[in-house]
Amino acid sequence: MIGVFKRLLVGQPLATDQQQHQRLRKIIALAVFSSDAISSNAYATEAIMLVLLTAGIGALNLSIPICLAIIMLLLIVGFSYRQTIHAYPSGGGAYIVAHENLGQIPGLVAAGSLLIDYVLTVAVSVSAGVFAVTSLASTWGVASLASYRVEIALAFIVFITLINLRGLKESGAIFAVPTYLFVVSMFACIIIGVARLVLTGSLPQLPPPAEVHTQAQTVTLFLILQAFSAGCTALTGVEAISNGVPAFRKPESVNASRTLLAMVGILGAIFLGLTVLAQATNAMPSESESVVSQVVRTIVGTGPFYFVVQVATALILVLAANTSYADFPRLASILSHDRFLPHQFSIRGDRLVYSNGIIVLGLLASVLVIIFDAKEQAMLPLYAIGVFISFTLSQAGMVRHWLRERGPGWRRSVAINGLGAALTALVFCIIIATRFAHGAWAVLVAIPIIVLMFQSIHTHYRTIARQLSLEGAARPMAVRRHTALVLVSGVHRGTLTALEYASSIAPDNTTALYVEFDPEDTEKIRAKWQEWAGDIPLVVLPSPYRSLVRPMLRFVNELDERYKDDVLTVVVPEFVPSHWWEHLLHNQSGLLIKAALFFHRGIVVTSVPYHLDG
Repeated sequence: MIGVFKRLLVGQPLATDQQQHQRLRKIIALAVFSSDAISSNAYATEAIMLVLLTAGIGALNLSIPICLAIIMLLLIVGFSYRQTIHAYPSGGGAYIVAHENLGQIPGLVAAGSLLIDYVLTVAVSVSAGVFAVTSLASTWGVASLASYRVEIALAFIVFITLINLRGLKESGAIFAVPTYLFVVSMFACIIIGVARLVLTGSLPQLPPPAEVHTQAQTVTLFLILQAFSAGCTALTGVEAISNGVPAFRKPESVNASRTLLAMVGILGAIFLGLTVLAQATNAMPSESESVVSQVVRTIVGTGPFYFVVQVATALILVLAANTSYADFPRLASILSHDRFLPHQFSIRGDRLVYSNGIIVLGLLASVLVIIFDAKEQAMLPLYAIGVFISFTLSQAGMVRHWLRERGPGWRRSVAINGLGAALTALVFCIIIATRFAHGAWAVLVAIPIIVLMFQSIHTHYRTIARQLSLEGAARPMAVRRHTALVLVSGVHRGTLTALEYASSIAPDNTTALYVEFDPEDTEKIRAKWQEWAGDIPLVVLPSPYRSLVRPMLRFVNELDERYKDDVLTVVVPEFVPSHWWEHLLHNQSGLLIKAALFFHRGIVVTSVPYHLDG
């Protein structure tokens, strides 16, 4: 039943040799790896304006210059990552680059930063998508939908998680349509708005929301830097393509670098267009309606085109989380392969995806959505920290790489990556200075904790490898003698089967053990025992406090001490019902016993099942 349900949700298993056929064409890869970056247009402009509004409506005139500065940074970072794609076609992004060129700790810092960013990407994107849905609903007079933001966001996360468990290629095909619908509709809206602005010299003006400051206040450098750092959320997801190069069709590096340039161009053009139109229409951040919704409504009205744009915006925001679902499991698998995360993250599931990473990402993002009440603006102060830490470490690592390799054109490469490292480090400092008190401190605290977790896991695996090493180990010798202890709860067919097995491995040293709760039951068991298994000694241990495990463990220790040179095997008879639900009708004492004995050295625990007919 569970298998059938899994097949319905996830699909039929894929053979390992089908992995090559799961690789992506550029047009699908753009949707898979760029939806996060492109969808940030839905809230990046609004994030800039939200900061500037604290100085009054007049400060919004700075939104376009700040947008242009961010686009320049985007171009530099984009070309820097293009270098990374060609230098590291195996993927891995900032972690691989920093680890190989700067050392283990910088690599782990980059990895921890990226993992945090991927979780935040899912939570922020889905929450922003829900806001787009509730904005559309509020224009139709259904404002009450906003009170269900958390529930809607959690439902979206479950949906995206299930789609990704079905496989990268299948999820990419599903998510491509909303991505391109958003891109086409936004470009159409921007072209219409710019054309009207050029032809008529103005656009309809929206009234300012009642809650904003109408009086101009002093605009400080700190406020400008704060708005700049808020708008840098537009760069989140730019590194995704460099992390997922192996997912592209051959030639991987060429296809990935072209996709990266296309993403940078689309992102920059929409970002600038929306910022210009927001200022031209006097759109401002509001609790009830997003800036994108206000701009589109002002330019094209509330007809079918507005509906298409809002639906496309909501879809790409929700599905932008797919970028993290492509990169989080892949990075986790690399860390797992390097023994910094549990081995389970490196195992591909039935659909050739890293299922454990996908599930963990969905759970962590759900926790954030609940904590922050599905409000993306509340999470944005945490958002860009991890991104720019990984940007800086990746570009600094690339500088070290080129200086060491000194291949053709290495000086130009050093200049590009050096400029990228310097600028992203500067932006990181700006973000810390301007957003520390707004929640950025939480990420700065979390990253060292995550790095310590990585190192603890790595130490654990190294310790295990050392203890399991064959170096200096003695060759296996034949066991001279076995001692078998059969745990019985009564005399039945399952008990007889277990006794047969125990006698086969220890014909001259098999003992049965019964823990007594009720003396009357013991007398019945003794009578049956004499009839069916009288040649095997039965030890009865009274347990006045009705404890099963403690008396059993004491006897096991005594037996093990008595026969020091033997291999002690504890045999647990278990009957197996024919239907899964019938297990619920029986206690699970066998599991309790096996769990208690699992950590005892030198003791073998064997279950002897007796299968019941339906």
